[in-house]
This record gives sequence, C-alpha cells and structure tokens, in this order.
Amino acid sequence: MKVLGSTKPRLFTPPLVTGEPGPCGCGCALTPETSYGFRVVRFAEEILEMPLDPWERWLVIHAGELLPDGSPRFRKVLVIVARQNGKTHVLVVLSLYWMFVERQKLILGTSTNLDYAQESWEKAVEIAESIEELDERIPARGGVRRTNGQNMLRTTDKCRYKIAASNRKGGRSLTVNRLILDELREHPNWKAWSAAYNAMNAVDDAQAFAITNQGDQAAVVLTSLRSAAIRTENGVDTMRTDNADPQLGVFEWSAPLGSRADDPVALAMANPNLNRRGLKLVTLQAEARRAMENGGEELAEFQTEVLCMKVPVLDPAIDAQALERCDISIGAGAARRLKAFTLNVARNRIAAVLDVAPNGTHATLVAGAMLANGKVRVDVVKAWSGEHALRDCTKELPDLVAKVKPQVFGWFPEGPAAALAGSLAERKKDDPRGVWPPKGVEVVEIKSPSTVCMQLAAQVQAENLEFNGDLLITQHLVGAEKLYVRDGWRFVRRGAGNCDAAYGTAGVVHLALTMPPPKTVGKQRVIVAGSSSSEHSRTAA
Repeated sequence: MKVLGSTKPRLFTPPLVTGEPGPCGCGCALTPETSYGFRVVRFAEEILEMPLDPWERWLVIHAGELLPDGSPRFRKVLVIVARQNGKTHVLVVLSLYWMFVERQKLILGTSTNLDYAQESWEKAVEIAESIEELDERIPARGGVRRTNGQNMLRTTDKCRYKIAASNRKGGRSLTVNRLILDELREHPNWKAWSAAYNAMNAVDDAQAFAITNQGDQAAVVLTSLRSAAIRTENGVDTMRTDNADPQLGVFEWSAPLGSRADDPVALAMANPNLNRRGLKLVTLQAEARRAMENGGEELAEFQTEVLCMKVPVLDPAIDAQALERCDISIGAGAARRLKAFTLNVARNRIAAVLDVAPNGTHATLVAGAMLANGKVRVDVVKAWSGEHALRDCTKELPDLVAKVKPQVFGWFPEGPAAALAGSLAERKKDDPRGVWPPKGVEVVEIKSPSTVCMQLAAQVQAENLEFNGDLLITQHLVGAEKLYVRDGWRFVRRGAGNCDAAYGTAGVVHLALTMPPPKTVGKQRVIVAGSSSSEHSRTAA
C-alpha cells in the first residue's frame, strides 16, 4: 500500500463552528460562510489555475475561519511543517488573494533572509503579470518596483505587497493588514516579531501568517507561540484546552516524539506532500537510515528538518539568559547604546575571525575589540549562505578585511575553514588573486578551539561580552551544544542550523583578550594562537 502524506495535521486548533460535516471534506462543519479559505481555494483553481495541494487546501480553510462578524478568528496563524512541502506556494496564493480579492491595503512579507521574502514576492509578481485579469489591475507605471530591497507590487486599488527583513526595523512606521513571517524558527528573540506584528495594531481584522519548520532552543518566538497552544507531558504532545490565546491558531504537521526516523507513518505525518509531489518515501527513508546509523548531529538535524520534531539542546554551551544580558539592544537606554555601538573606539585593537559551517553552506566574519572597561565588543561584518558561500566569501574577504583593518585576522585551520586554506595563505603582489593579508594585518591560526569556546562561555557568564543583538550571533550561540573532547569541550550544533558565528565570536574574544599592546607592524607574520596568550609566532616565508 502506497503511503501518502497526511492532509490533516497531527496537532491543530479545532474550529469553533460545529454541526454537520461541510464541504471541507475532513468532517469539520466549516462552510464558505464561516471560512474565507473556500474563496482562496476557488481563486487558486479558477483565476490562477494553480490548484492548492490537499494539505494547503485544508490549511487555508481552517486558518481562514471567520467569526460571526465576518472578521478572521485567528489574528495569529502558526503553521509548522517540514521543508520542501510547498509552503512557499501557499503563501504566494494567499498574498495574491488578499491583494486582488480582499483588496487588503498592505501585505508585508518578511523573512530573516531577505532573499527568501524576495523569492516569494517575485513569484507573486510573475503570476500576477501572466494573468490578464490581474495584470490589468497593475499600473503600467509604478506598479512593480524593484529597488535595493524596497520591492513593491501595487494595484490600481492602491493595495501594496512589500517585503522586509525580519529584524527590529522590519514593519516599523507601516500599517499592515496582512503579515507573512517566513521561517519563524530563526527568531531568537522578540524584536523582529514585535516590529512586524505590532504594525497591525491599528487594523481590527488584521492577520499574521507564520510558516516555519520546527525549531530548537534558539527559536524563542516559535517556542512561545507553540507552547501557548500545545502541551508536552511525558513525551506526548496534546492541544491545550484552556484557551490560553484565543486569537492564535496552530497547525502542525509533525511526527510524534520518539518516532523512528525511517517510520513511513511518521514521515507522512510531517510531510503532507509525501508521495504526492516531489517527495518520495524511498528517498526520505534512505536519508533517515543513514542518519540513524551515524547518529549525533546528523540524526538530530534529520529529526528537525524532515520529521519536524522538536529536538532539545541537551547540553547548551552558552547560558542564554547571560547572553541576553550582554545584548545592548535590550532594556532602557537601548537606542542610546546602539547609536554609540562602534568598534572605532578601539581602532588599534580590532581582531577579526572567519569560520565556516561543516557543510560549507554558511560562513561568518566577526570582528571585535576589547574596550576600556575590559568588555569585548563584537559585531558581524558579513555572513555568506547558500551553495556558493565559500566562493563568495573567498572573493569578498580581502576587501572586507582591508576595510575593517583589524590588527589580527584569525581562522580555525583544523575545522571546516580548512577548505579556504589555500586562499588564506600569504600572497604577494604578483599573485593574480591579489595581496593577502592586507597591509598591517597579522594572520592568526587558532589551533585550540576548545580553549576559545570555553573562554567565551566564561566571558558571557561574567557579562564581559557586548553585542548589538545581532540575530546571527544569538542564534548560533544559543543553539550551540557542548561537544566534549580530550582537553575540554567545543561548540557543536546537533539540530538544524550552524554555529560558525559562535566560533567566529569565540575566536574574536580570545584574540581581543590576548592581543599584545599596539606596535608598528613590519614584515607580515603568521601567528599560532589558542594555547596561551604568549604564543607568538613564526615569520612568514
């Protein structure tokens, strides 16, 4: 018997409407009079000619439930579903429906990676322009704008669809009618959520759709919203009945806790498009069995990404509460502190460190310096992601380091950054790739990662770290666990995600604390750091 993905989520907020089964088909009593989702289904079929998949149809019908006054029952909709099941498509269909049928004045699409929000926006524009009935409502002049992240689709009804990055500025100064928050699992604090969600405060019938994969301990917002609707006791998830948040609707396609990674029923629960479109059971089971054999981080990542199970951080490397106290963007006086946040106050003591994720799809350059008060201030210079992360990093790194002008540049030669070893070797003027390192910069090899990781944990605990609330630093530090080795422990990420920014931060803190007094730099040196503050160096050949 062929196993098909589950149309109905394992956990969901039940409808308020009761009675005889309606046209939804799942046995619920929702009808076109009690859910706008039926109109979304018809719009997708008849206007877009892009019918929703069964699970998407079920979702829009249940998430679109209406109150007796005609307003949406749910002001907040949280959808948790495994990756590669078509969530982008349902967001695009909803955006176009809200814009061209409901004529909502402002739809805001957000993501922690602006490129992802732009991808959905571009798809919506492409579809709208290809359908005459919709295209004729897009002004020939100013209907579509693409300008440095200021993308906007506008109709003759003065409805707009904009995109923004999920950060503390996204949504501010706007009045939002419909909000899309993609990958809510990447929100490690409430700043981005508050900026966007509170932009709906002046709209009585506003609605926010948050669609995401399962998150880990770093997913602060996702965990909070999910916990308001779902209770976990003795390893069993159940929907809460105390109506903690009557405006929240949660719909979760996931495998039960404790499921075998290769269980076809568990895979079907988390992957509603399994054996329907693209996703094949035989493929997922092969990946599952490899992950089960290897265990550890690979298995935890599979459980999070494919089974949509919540995998806890069992042994956190960094105290999340202590890290929050190091975040200058939180609390009274935050605006003043952020305005003064710069490394220029310690211009002659800056350190920069680059690290790379094990799979090579993410890299981060972090810079920092020790301040007069003994604290180390750190900031992300740039992060690269995607299949070309290493290529782009290699190309851009020399100019970035030259611009930052650190006294020392560090990297971890025994970790994934070893893939860049050739690019980090000293180069002369006659090298076609250009000079490396930039003038005045010493190259540092950090060969004791456990030392710097444990040192960072101690500095955070003592509140001797200072950062500006950067999402990447927070996510990578809070999500890191301890991997015990002979000389202590170092960072590891057992669930989905990376921790290269954590290593970068740890390296910067170590170099900043052990940096010798400023002096005139002559011939470039290559230094080995990590064992003690006195380890200096050999002159580069």
